[in-house]
Amino acid sequence: MSMLLAARKSALRPAARWGGPTVVSGRRGGLVLSDAVRALLTASEPGIGADVVGAGVGGRSFHSLGAIAKGATGAAKGGAARLGAAKLGANNHAQLVRTTSALLGTTYADGQSAPNLVGRSKVGNPSTMAFLGIRAKSSGAAFRHQVEDDHDGGYETLATDASPGGDGVGAGRSHQEAWMVNLGRGDDAWLSRPREAEWFTGLEPSVCPGADAKGILRSLPLPNLSAVTRHGAKEYFDNSWTLYEMLFAGLKGEEPFYRPPVHGLRHPQIFYYGHTPCLYINKLRVAGVLEQPVNAYFESIFEVGVDEMLWDDMHKNDMVWPTISEVHEYRKDVYDAVVDAILTHPSLDDGGSGKGVVVNQDHPMWALFMGFEHERIHLETSSVLFRETPIELVQKPASWPGLHPSVYETTSKLSHPVVGEDYPRNEMIAVQGKSVQLGKPLDFPSYGWDNEYGDRTVSVPDFQASKHMITNGEYWQFVAEGGYRNKEYWCEDGWAWRSHRNMKWPFFWKPVGPQGSHEYGLRTIFEEIPMRWDWPVDVTYYESKAFCRWKTEKDGSPTSKPYRVLTEAEHQIIRPDAHNLDAARSSASADKVMVTSGAEFSSGATGANLNMAFSSHNPVDEYPPSHTGHHDTVGNAWEWTEDHFNPLRNFEVHHVYDDFSTPCFDGKHSMIVGGSFMSTGDEASVFARFHFRPHFLQHSGFRLVASDEDAPATHLFEGSFAGQAAAAARDEASDVGTEEANGNVYETENLLGMYLGLHFPSSGSTEGVDPIMDHANSPTHGLRFPQRVADLLVSLKPARTNGRALDVGCAVGGASFELAKSFDQVEAFDFSESFVEAAKRIQSGEQLTFNVPIEGDITEEVTVAHEPGVDADALSRVNFFRGDACALSEYAESKEGFAFDGIIMANLLCRLPDPMACLNAMPAIVNEGGVVVIVTPFTWLEEFTPRSKWLGGFNDPVSQQPMHSKERLKEVMEKLGFEKIHEEQMPLVIREHRRKYQYIVSEATGWRKKE
Repeated sequence: MSMLLAARKSALRPAARWGGPTVVSGRRGGLVLSDAVRALLTASEPGIGADVVGAGVGGRSFHSLGAIAKGATGAAKGGAARLGAAKLGANNHAQLVRTTSALLGTTYADGQSAPNLVGRSKVGNPSTMAFLGIRAKSSGAAFRHQVEDDHDGGYETLATDASPGGDGVGAGRSHQEAWMVNLGRGDDAWLSRPREAEWFTGLEPSVCPGADAKGILRSLPLPNLSAVTRHGAKEYFDNSWTLYEMLFAGLKGEEPFYRPPVHGLRHPQIFYYGHTPCLYINKLRVAGVLEQPVNAYFESIFEVGVDEMLWDDMHKNDMVWPTISEVHEYRKDVYDAVVDAILTHPSLDDGGSGKGVVVNQDHPMWALFMGFEHERIHLETSSVLFRETPIELVQKPASWPGLHPSVYETTSKLSHPVVGEDYPRNEMIAVQGKSVQLGKPLDFPSYGWDNEYGDRTVSVPDFQASKHMITNGEYWQFVAEGGYRNKEYWCEDGWAWRSHRNMKWPFFWKPVGPQGSHEYGLRTIFEEIPMRWDWPVDVTYYESKAFCRWKTEKDGSPTSKPYRVLTEAEHQIIRPDAHNLDAARSSASADKVMVTSGAEFSSGATGANLNMAFSSHNPVDEYPPSHTGHHDTVGNAWEWTEDHFNPLRNFEVHHVYDDFSTPCFDGKHSMIVGGSFMSTGDEASVFARFHFRPHFLQHSGFRLVASDEDAPATHLFEGSFAGQAAAAARDEASDVGTEEANGNVYETENLLGMYLGLHFPSSGSTEGVDPIMDHANSPTHGLRFPQRVADLLVSLKPARTNGRALDVGCAVGGASFELAKSFDQVEAFDFSESFVEAAKRIQSGEQLTFNVPIEGDITEEVTVAHEPGVDADALSRVNFFRGDACALSEYAESKEGFAFDGIIMANLLCRLPDPMACLNAMPAIVNEGGVVVIVTPFTWLEEFTPRSKWLGGFNDPVSQQPMHSKERLKEVMEKLGFEKIHEEQMPLVIREHRRKYQYIVSEATGWRKKE
């Protein structure tokens, strides 16, 4: 242990520093915490107990007072409370006493035994006592390590002091919100004034690395990990740590630490004040750098953040938190522990050369830089929460960077901004499409999150993008013309969110005139200023899309498709070419944040408001445009995209933080690109890939985009985007039973290989790998499934009108190529970008290879082989594109000549979010006498198709008679003008590995359009 750490450890204080019962104002009235503890103890009696302890709320690391109240009804009235414990029941008396003693007793960070405080109601940290109901996750071992067992003797019920005149915090507050129990515990006075030196647990801002001559602190460049020295690591740590504490110096008094955000979707700021130091310790322990917790209790309650699943999820803020002073002391100890690790851990020893060491993903100190970048993420996200906090509860810290100078250069009117005067004209600029390769090289010398690594090549068609991000001035027109009142501009979820919040204008606009005057000011992080009409508007994804619909209706789109927002791949095209992905892969210094501090970022030909150059937005025409003529392609404000947050090919989690990205690969998180004025470190990197729920604010805006082709965006199945290939992929992965799917749709190499094997069963013949291992009664009749579907259509002899066929949900193209042997032209689409790209590569003649599973991790690489008769002429007759089976009606209207003699849909229908949207389009796209072949196993699952959209597979709610999909499909197709001309049972075989296969029997039906 270093002298620095030892000196502070010698002055350790108990975590519990006051006594007396605390009245908690929960949802069901006042609850005396000592009663809750007594209830926990009495729950050890036989027959009493409810599974509350360990349950938490949604698995998160806090304890709901509502849960205590629910589990201890009547406790405040002196009744016998019945608060059970998942693992502390009737037969676990000794464990109950040990755990209660540890939780209620004085907890020491040096591992000394906690005294037995059972029966001493005057001793005990209220936050510790409230913690009796924490989730059962990862904290047990830490508690056992930190607190000695102490269970000698018996136990007695704790005394209760619930008198109305008691001294408990929260007495008389039963009519107020539960979070107010945290107020009045002695911290308000020293927090209500500008912070002094004692606030900073590391270096003060004015002497911290990154401070300028005036003492203003900004971000350092992102470290180059090819030569990490102890000195350099400590400088970046100090910069990260002090920037974060400087932000929190902006909370005025204790109330803003505990007051939940106005939307209730995040923890109060006290959590984030303790969360970032907690992650340093926990991740350094996982990596083996640290052996001991600093404070096991804190490292449990502050461990897991919040990414709420619903915009009206309000049940996460009713907790008794530690005091600010306690967390402040905890931060001191963590700072010392991290500095000690930087200065003494042998993994950073360069042998005295001074050249530093290489820190890569296998290095234990990868976890250290993970802590740095995690802290910087929360620096930005917390700044948004500050911006949402009532203005009287914040104060600008002394060393905080200033607002952009444009605030002081001109006056601004309150309302009716004029284009060309108050904000610049925003023309659309044409951009030539090209292929974009996404992904960060594994050997790139900077820290990266798991989702950044891997690769994907995206073919981007020509498009148009607005020169500027949409300004407050442009958005004012939308507001003034009733955009927030017109439901037609909003998607269903967006309108529900707008209605729930009663939104009438962007959240950071502040009305300054009579209602209806549309006069507004603007809220920044710490100040309210006159409206800046030429700054980008801060809005959610929902608000962005509503504006796009309004703009399309008002002015019309310059292309055949309506206005939309950018995609990730399009964004990479319009970034400055000196600092784009290709440039950065060639030279690390081309990733500008690697070599540029916040103090320097706004200068030069590629200057931008990034890395905390300023603490606010700037005029959208302030900085030079990129090579494509677009401004603010990096910095100023994040830009919403049409992409779902998604994994790249060869995505792998990092074992130190294995759930950083994967929980958000759910089709419910929208990607944001470009960074904002508050983005630092990896967030400001060209390789950054971040995301938020569509109702979140994140210093985020958007620019208009229009194109004649579909947006080159990556969508996962869940959420508001329909998509059949991803759903079909999930279906097959579910049928196969592979663990790799893991409940999510990942366009992984393994999944692609499975589809290539299904569609091209001759693959492996030259390598000696059979599609099915040779054995008696081998089900080889289940092979060539895509080809048999195509052959069935041909055999049903559709009337020839234009010689065109359509393969809906084509996957990797096996059926499409088979159709091309008999039709003059085949249109084939799928929702999966990786499938379509694979099909195009095969079509081009590329010798595509994939791995066939043999046993365990053993695979054989084989080359894709076409079926007999698929020659160059057949290949040339197929046009692959990315599309949506639920949008066929739109294609019929927008795509010229989108009509066909024959259509196939193979194992698709029961994996669509809206099967009827697909079927209802058939009359418009099938020529008279044409034939539709539908092949489906009718495997209905709510994870793919809402129950209300199922064709069958349920009992009639009135008669209770079974409703079969087969009869319903016949009824639907006949009403649409088709007659059934064929039915057969069509088997298919899917390989898991050499000795395991799935055998599926789909029903194949043929339907001819009546003349």
